[in-house]
Amino acid sequence: MSKERLYIFDTTLRDGAQTQGVDFSIDDKQKIANSLDILGVDYIEGGWPGANPTDTEFFNKDHGFKNAKLTAFGMTKKSEHSAENDPMLASLINSKSSSVCLFGKSWDFQVNVALGISNEQNLINISESTKHIVKSGKEFMFDAEHFFDGYKSNPKYALACIKSAYDNGARWIVLCDTNGGTLPHEVGSIISEVSKHIPGNNLGIHAHNDTENAVANSLAAVQAGARQVQGTINGLGERCGNASLTSLIPTFFLKKDYSENYELNIKPENLKKITQCSRLLDEILNRKPNKHLPYVGASAFSHKGGMHVSAVQKDPKTYEHIEPEEVGNSRNIIVSDQSGQSNIISRLNSIGIKIEKNDPKIKKLLDEVKDREFIGYSYDGADASFELLARRLMGKIPRYISINEYDVSVKKNISGEIISFAKAHLEVDGQKILCEGEGNGPVHALDNAIRKNVNKLEKYSSYLKDLKLVDYKVRILNTGTEAVTRVSIESTDAKGVNWFTIGVSPNIIDASFKALVDSLDYKLFKDNAPASN
Repeated sequence: MSKERLYIFDTTLRDGAQTQGVDFSIDDKQKIANSLDILGVDYIEGGWPGANPTDTEFFNKDHGFKNAKLTAFGMTKKSEHSAENDPMLASLINSKSSSVCLFGKSWDFQVNVALGISNEQNLINISESTKHIVKSGKEFMFDAEHFFDGYKSNPKYALACIKSAYDNGARWIVLCDTNGGTLPHEVGSIISEVSKHIPGNNLGIHAHNDTENAVANSLAAVQAGARQVQGTINGLGERCGNASLTSLIPTFFLKKDYSENYELNIKPENLKKITQCSRLLDEILNRKPNKHLPYVGASAFSHKGGMHVSAVQKDPKTYEHIEPEEVGNSRNIIVSDQSGQSNIISRLNSIGIKIEKNDPKIKKLLDEVKDREFIGYSYDGADASFELLARRLMGKIPRYISINEYDVSVKKNISGEIISFAKAHLEVDGQKILCEGEGNGPVHALDNAIRKNVNKLEKYSSYLKDLKLVDYKVRILNTGTEAVTRVSIESTDAKGVNWFTIGVSPNIIDASFKALVDSLDYKLFKDNAPASN
C-alpha cells in the first residue's frame, strides 16, 4: 500500500520570533534555517520581507537550500489598494522566496472588530491577493487566521473565506487555531467537514498551544485529512507557543498509525538530528533547554526510581516508549535518595567505573548519597558532584588544589557601588599561595581570587583558563535562623561541555565555595590534570 505524503512547514523564524524575549539576528536565522534544511523540512517560513530590516535582508540572500522551500509571509492586500499596487504584496513577490504564505481573516467577528471592513470586502481582499501571487508564479498558501473559531461561529462564512483562496489557485489552505482554544475532537470534526469542500491534499493545520493541545490538534488534523503540518522547533511561539515539531516529527516516524500510512521528505536517518536541532535553537537563544520536552529533552529518558532503573536495565521497553538513540538523545540514570543499587551500578558504569554487584562500596556510596540528600544535597541534577563523590569514596580522585582558608567581604562605596572582595589560602605541591580577587558578588570574587592565582601556576593554568561559570542558583531549604542553603553551579569550557556541581551549608558563601571547588576539581579531573604532590 502506497503511503500518503505529509509536508512539514517550519515557522520558527517567523511565528517563533514572536516569542517574548526572542530576537533573531541575520546570523541566527541563517544557522537555524541551515539546520532545518539539513533535517529535511519542506518549507522554512523565514519571516516577513519588508516588515523589518532583518527579514528584508534575510530574503535578499541566496540560501541554496537543498530540501526546503523558502517561504515569505505577509497578509492579504489592504482594502484601499488593488493587489497590483499593494506595496506589501510587491515586497513578497520581489523577495528571493519560492513560495508565499498570506494570512487573512476567516472569522466574521475578527473582520468586523480587527479590520473594520465588510465581510464581502474581506472576501475580495483574499481572492484578489490570491490571484496576484499565483500569477507571479510563486507557490501560494493561505493561512486562514482564526478559522476554527470562525467556523464554530459562522461556518458558511469561514468556508467562503477559504474557498476564495482555493478557487483562485491556492496550493495550500492552512486552517489556523490562532487563539489556541480548540480541542482535538473539534479539530477532527471540523476538518472532516471542510475536506468535503477542499481536498485534504490541499489542507494544512497551524495550531497554537494555549490549552496544551497544539501537538494533539495537529495529529487529529492529519487523521482527519490535512496533509501539511505547521509548527516550530521546541514549540517556540507567541503566548504559550506553537505546535512543537520536535514532538510531531518523531511521532510521524515512530508511531505505527502514522509511519505505516504517511511519508515525509525527511530521511529516516535524519531523525537522529532532531535533538541536535532542538538544542541548537536553545544555544542560539542563550537559554537553558527545557529538559522535560518529549523526545529531545534531557529528562525524556531519565530514570530515578530504583525499581524503574532495575527494570530498564533488563529491558528499556519497560519504561521507554522508544529507544532514545532513534531521536539522537540518550538514556540517563539519576542518583538520589530514591535510588537503589541498580541506579548506583548503572551510573558508575556510565562514568566508566566497572564494579561487581556485590561490592560493599556500592552500599557505602548509596548510604552516603541518602545521608547527604537528607541534609540538603540533591544529586539528580549535579552529575559532576556525584561523580566526584563516587570516585573519592573509591579512592580514584587525585588531590589537586587544597584550599585551607578563605575570607569574603562585601562593601558599598561612596558612589553606591557594591563590591565584593575575597581572599583564599591555597596549597599546591606544598607551596602556599595567598589569592585575592574582587567581583560583582561574593561567589564571583571568590572564583576570581582562586582562578586568577591558579592560572599563574604552570601546572594548572592550561586546564582552568577556559573554565566559565554560566549559571548560579540558590535555594533556601528551610526557614528560621538555622536555614540551610543549597547552591548549584553550572560550568562550561571551550569544548562546550557543561557540568553541574552542588554545595550545601547553613552559610550561603560556604555552600557556594563547596560547589565552586567541585567545579574546579571536576574540570581538572576530566582533563587529566596531574595530581598535586
